Amino acid sequence: MRNIAKVSVIVPVYNVEEYLGKCLDSLLNQTHKNIEIVVVNDGSTDHSEHVIQEYTRQYPDKIKSFSKENGGLSDARNYGIDRATGDYIGFVDSDDYVSPSMFEEMTALALKHQCKMVICNIQKVDQHGKITQKLTQIPNMPEKIDLNSHFSVFSDVSYFACNKLFSKDLFKDKRFKKAAHFEDIQLIPQLLLECDTIAQTQNFHYQYLERSDSITKTHTERGLDILKAVEDVEIVFENSRYAHKEKELKNFQIFEGVYSFLAYLAFVKNEELFYKMSEKLEDFRNRRNIKIKDILQYSRFDKNYLLYLPLKKKIFYLLFFAGQQKLLRKIL
Repeated sequence: MRNIAKVSVIVPVYNVEEYLGKCLDSLLNQTHKNIEIVVVNDGSTDHSEHVIQEYTRQYPDKIKSFSKENGGLSDARNYGIDRATGDYIGFVDSDDYVSPSMFEEMTALALKHQCKMVICNIQKVDQHGKITQKLTQIPNMPEKIDLNSHFSVFSDVSYFACNKLFSKDLFKDKRFKKAAHFEDIQLIPQLLLECDTIAQTQNFHYQYLERSDSITKTHTERGLDILKAVEDVEIVFENSRYAHKEKELKNFQIFEGVYSFLAYLAFVKNEELFYKMSEKLEDFRNRRNIKIKDILQYSRFDKNYLLYLPLKKKIFYLLFFAGQQKLLRKIL
């Protein structure tokens, strides 16, 4: 089948003048030619708008640019979705960049397997372009994944928006939750629940820049949005075609609601807030009858998750599960 499907790539922009050019160049250099780049300036206060206008002037047939008042990442993405005209939608953060063949391969897989979601691997890079970490998303699985047969994917996959291609149909009545942090954890599992099959490539198409000044380095009470995101997914799960898959839901609760939350909590510096958030986690766990044994035995990709973690993380989690929060505060 000839790859003629149109792809809309949504790029939310907020104060990234230093990185935006590299991001847009990587999208302009895509081997998939039927592409529109929807750039949404979310109230930047630096020179990002100047960069956007210069690129729009040079590439008016490729770039559609918009400027709006600051509303946060979710709001900017939703603004882009509302204005996208493609058959498929992708998201690229404005300080990241992608390989030239990313959208050609992923669109081809979507058409080949008639699926609504395609996933690729991620590489973390530093500000010099050096690869610091490779993140394989779905190892030991076929290119086409039937979710009825392999629903473990629901609790195994990482719910980044930016390494996925989505059929626009998935956004018919769904949007990113405005003013929420960890909006990907809140929405992307809901989109997966709308799929019968997904496809994947083992290529590392997405280059995620680890910035020293990134907002993700600030660890505050906003981390509680992780637990709220899981709660939102639970509601949709109960009314989905996969509602009977209770084991996978519990694994999702453990991975995102316990391990992901603890990974965030480990960097909360304020002691009073640390204990407050710890109590919220305990309440979350108790209401779902998630026992310490369940957490310790949790497997991801058929391997015990805890055993394969770096030593420092492993010690943190084990001390936390043992109720040694005071000792943890001394270590931290």
